[in-house]
Amino acid sequence: MDITVVANTDVDKVWSRIEGYAEGCAKYTYGRFTANDIRTGIRKGVQTLWVAHEGERILGFVVTELQDYPQLRALVMHFTGGVRLNKWKSSMLAKIQEHAKMNGADRIESYGREGWAKVFEKDGFKSLHNFYELPVGN
Repeated sequence: MDITVVANTDVDKVWSRIEGYAEGCAKYTYGRFTANDIRTGIRKGVQTLWVAHEGERILGFVVTELQDYPQLRALVMHFTGGVRLNKWKSSMLAKIQEHAKMNGADRIESYGREGWAKVFEKDGFKSLHNFYELPVGN
């Protein structure tokens, strides 16, 4: 299993192989993002696209972004998608942790549906809070 960072200028070269995964991620943003919004964020160079692949076959991807807070720097995992996560998650996390250290991040953070807590708790992630939203009526 290989983990590769895709240059923001090369996103379109791999997009057709991850678009379905990105659509799955976008579905659970509840109208905040479309798959194309995810691609645009990567193209701008602020976010980083990581792919897990065996040769040309991409099994999954993660989109990260460095986030500076007043008191610390974090590497945020915005989107994670793919198939056979158990095959590539550990390798992906190791690469992302290395990248976070090299860029002075104090921690890695992510957010997502409740099920992700179970997926990542074995890796040391802790669920810290819940996210709430209140739609503004018409």
